[in-house]
Amino acid sequence: MKRLFYLILTTAAVLAIFGIALQAPKVTAQAVDCGTEPVTLRGYFETGFDLPFRLAEEFTNQFPNVTWDISQDQFANLINATPRLLSGDNPPDLIRLPTMVSFANQGLLKNLDEYAEAFGWNDWPVPQLNQNRVAEDGTRGSGSLFAMGLNYSLTGIFYNKEQAAQIGMTEPPATLAEFEALLAAAKDAGLLPIMQWGSAQSGMGLAFPLQALMASVGSVDPINDWIFQKPGATIDTPENLVAAQHLADWIANGYFPEDINAIEYTDANARFGEGEGVFIFNGDWQNAAYDATMAGNVGFFVMPSAEEGGAPAAMSAPLTFGIAANAANADCAAFFLNWVGSNETARQIGVDVGGSNPGGPSGLPMPEVAEGSITIETLAAGSVIGEAGTSMDFIANATSAIFAQGWTPELQKMVGGRQDAAGLLQAVQAEYERQLSE
Repeated sequence: MKRLFYLILTTAAVLAIFGIALQAPKVTAQAVDCGTEPVTLRGYFETGFDLPFRLAEEFTNQFPNVTWDISQDQFANLINATPRLLSGDNPPDLIRLPTMVSFANQGLLKNLDEYAEAFGWNDWPVPQLNQNRVAEDGTRGSGSLFAMGLNYSLTGIFYNKEQAAQIGMTEPPATLAEFEALLAAAKDAGLLPIMQWGSAQSGMGLAFPLQALMASVGSVDPINDWIFQKPGATIDTPENLVAAQHLADWIANGYFPEDINAIEYTDANARFGEGEGVFIFNGDWQNAAYDATMAGNVGFFVMPSAEEGGAPAAMSAPLTFGIAANAANADCAAFFLNWVGSNETARQIGVDVGGSNPGGPSGLPMPEVAEGSITIETLAAGSVIGEAGTSMDFIANATSAIFAQGWTPELQKMVGGRQDAAGLLQAVQAEYERQLSE
């Protein structure tokens, strides 16, 4: 035994002389799973989104040794709670990330590079992963991987087909001017042009039409640069001022509910499903609910360009989940993330419940979509945006608190007549720079 120990030490010394270090074995896909012993995965999910809950349920069906302890909260509350949760003594294994850069920089999120190598995630289509990468300089879009998407969502404009027909809409508008003409026609017809939410609890939903307007009148590149915290990036640009003024005009024209600042996300969708509002800006994660409440009476399009013949643009981003740096069951959580994108049943749930592209390895067939489902339209629109290269992340994801402390209060002030277009952008940029300096 002593001779064996001496031989090991001698071998290590020889290797060291030649600059060869002994390393622990790398993570491999065969070694990353949930084992066979009982495992309880702690999850922190967003209220109002069924997809992660349905995926968790199916995961337990396939791996009965895994059970879940899931907490949930509104998106705006997640922003405030995430730092405390990730830094706590018993952090979540999986957490819905409202933003990620600051948490990655602070060492609160697990670096997923070894899992990416083990499972082959780096061979998945590049756009699936890039939004969840953080470089050493703290900017997003490249570097190490710190999160994965449960699916890859698209936002745009849903519409009530019966009400749209009443205002003469026979096909989606081809330009911003055509869309604004439809809004005016809806108002003249005594219909609510746009249903939208605006409460601080849910996070101000006017950020959706505002960002759509930004991309309609300008390029998506400076918007993404700002979200990804590129040096010198600003949201206060001449093009965004034009967009913000359009939104201010919509508010002044009465295109939104009078009580928008008090409307929660779930209430807005319920009211739209009951026929209140010709249009609503939202994401394809709502497809299943709209199909249930408005079967055959709901359509979808992405915001058209302000220029005739211009390419449309849209927010298209992963439903981002990360693993806490000190998670007790990190391997099992990573195995779940890989299962979501590669398992046939999980991918079908991603389409049926999430209404979105399930991502995953290239070459896998797209799950079947029910005939007549609005998902057919959102998936088709996503292909158009993908080919045009005009996708954006959400402006609420630029910093960990910009939604709660920047966009939401300033947009609420605009609704209340206490903020104008220029002041909105100036205030949000100032808050952005303050947060980056901390």
